[in-house]
Amino acid sequence: MRGIYLRYALLLTLLALGGCSAVDTVQGWIGKSNVVEPAKLQEISERVKFRERWHADLGETGLGLLQPGLTSDAVYGVSGDGRLTRLDRATGRQVWRVDTGVAVSGGVGVGESLVLIGSNKGEVLAYGEDGQLRWKSQLSSEVLSAPQVAEGVVIVRSGDGNIAGLNVADGTRRWLYERATPALVVRSHAGVTIQWGVAFAGFAGGKLAAIRAGDGSILWEVSVSQPRGNTELERISDITGNPAVDDEQVCAIAFQGRVACYEGLRGNPLWNRDISSDKGMMLLRKHLYLSDDKGAVMMLDKLSGATLWKNDELFLRKTSTPHAIGDVVVVADYEGYLHALNRDDGRIVGRINLGEAVDAPMQRMDDGLLVQTRDGDLYSLSIQ
Repeated sequence: MRGIYLRYALLLTLLALGGCSAVDTVQGWIGKSNVVEPAKLQEISERVKFRERWHADLGETGLGLLQPGLTSDAVYGVSGDGRLTRLDRATGRQVWRVDTGVAVSGGVGVGESLVLIGSNKGEVLAYGEDGQLRWKSQLSSEVLSAPQVAEGVVIVRSGDGNIAGLNVADGTRRWLYERATPALVVRSHAGVTIQWGVAFAGFAGGKLAAIRAGDGSILWEVSVSQPRGNTELERISDITGNPAVDDEQVCAIAFQGRVACYEGLRGNPLWNRDISSDKGMMLLRKHLYLSDDKGAVMMLDKLSGATLWKNDELFLRKTSTPHAIGDVVVVADYEGYLHALNRDDGRIVGRINLGEAVDAPMQRMDDGLLVQTRDGDLYSLSIQ
């Protein structure tokens, strides 16, 4: 059944795109004559409650996967049509809003007193915390993820798979990492994950690379997953989410492929197993949290990869990258529900409906979460 779903779903998506070389992962299991619908939500014994601390309207995200940028005293958000907003972190009150004049497809990144966004034409715009434009830089193609800052460098990934290191002072290019991509890839908003002054990035074809942020040199590169199958559709095995990194190791997962973990600094393999996902993951202390391509939420032992629990109740609900906080693991689904799962056994113990899908990664803020929906509503939530 899994193979049937992937072949037909990807084929239908490819046809809908009219021959484009990038495909989107889609929802629904397609069999010989029927479609299996997403699971309906069941009643739960609510032991955890989400509380809204504040809410702000940033404007619709459009086709981009936009996320807020967070500093010690401010939250920065952007709409797809280019309205960049600074909010007070404690109250959600608007401090300023500027019209950037670009269609935003990647953002928001923050660091070195800069607020960074990327456009669908490959422009990177850097604003100061006062809302004034500091500089603008041009990349080779559209920016699909939030720019990151490390070692005095703004690190930006473009839609063609290239990663550029820009000088934080003026946006001039310091280095460029280029690689060839397969003929057919899954369109993704994968960016980079920064740790120890290293940018970790996954690519089409199942590759994972560690790139020194300061100069763009390659520390190591490994194959998380090898393409398998007889057709180009079957052989898609792309890493479409950001790698998960902690103080010891880095893990990545490929669509139609595997999940694998490595020593962070040297890239030596630790373990791998067959799990497919188009989402990212989260490493926290002894555990790795992920959502697979069928909507199941899982907690794995980070040292061995063994499954500690698995929840299948959100089958085909396009569950998001999990976020572990306190005693729960929070995931979003395509209808805009946030679900809180007990970290001990994976049971759903809390739920809130935000009314619109949550595509961007959730972020921890104080004792709760910062969550942006597809229609641009930004919520500061506590978990009790």
